[in-house]
Amino acid sequence: MKLDILAIGAHPDDVELNCGGTLVKEIARGKKVGILDLTRGELGSRGTATTRDNEAAIAAKIMGVHIRENLGFKDGFFVNDEKHQLKVIEVIRKYRPEIVLCNAIEDRHIDHAKGSKLASDACFLSGLLKVETFFNNKKQLHWRPKHVYHYIQWKTITPDFVVDISGFNDVKVAAVKAYKTQFFQEIEKEGVVQTPISNQNFLDSVTYRAKDFGRLIGVNFAEGYTTERYVAVDSICDLI
Repeated sequence: MKLDILAIGAHPDDVELNCGGTLVKEIARGKKVGILDLTRGELGSRGTATTRDNEAAIAAKIMGVHIRENLGFKDGFFVNDEKHQLKVIEVIRKYRPEIVLCNAIEDRHIDHAKGSKLASDACFLSGLLKVETFFNNKKQLHWRPKHVYHYIQWKTITPDFVVDISGFNDVKVAAVKAYKTQFFQEIEKEGVVQTPISNQNFLDSVTYRAKDFGRLIGVNFAEGYTTERYVAVDSICDLI
């Protein structure tokens, strides 16, 4: 299946939290959309790799994405090297997306910036003819996505552009809530700890950040992105 958009996240839930509304909106418009998780989030203080696998599958179904894969990189310790780049390139060449969305260029969690650079570098290298990868024992054709954008995560980063997701934020939040081990307070249970993302304030911030980005462009909800290259429009009238 050829994808229009491939969203890459270091952990399951990165995509839902930060560009989920954009994906749901484009799916509603008939676009083919997929998610690639780099790790299973096994170092998270709450839940396990298996529970997060299950939650990711539920979230994908809520959003309506067409494919979701997980590369199983080592949470916290994957690096941006040839071995990891080639694995990401294989997926990019397999699905040939026009647009790739990836982690924030800078963030609180070390995997986010690493994942951002890894995905960005893989997108470039994927377009090089002499970089060889194989799928089902067949050599893959080179492919470079036309656009690579970075969503915004924990840190407040000024976006280069924002996307109106009015009418789709509720679905985004429902997908986020599929990660019950991560975003619900269960500290009364033995062995369950509080984390920076398990409190109600963080869950509320998913919506109030979308409202704030929406305020910037005069709509109800939006998501922000940064880009390594200029964003171009065909007509100045395309701007809202």
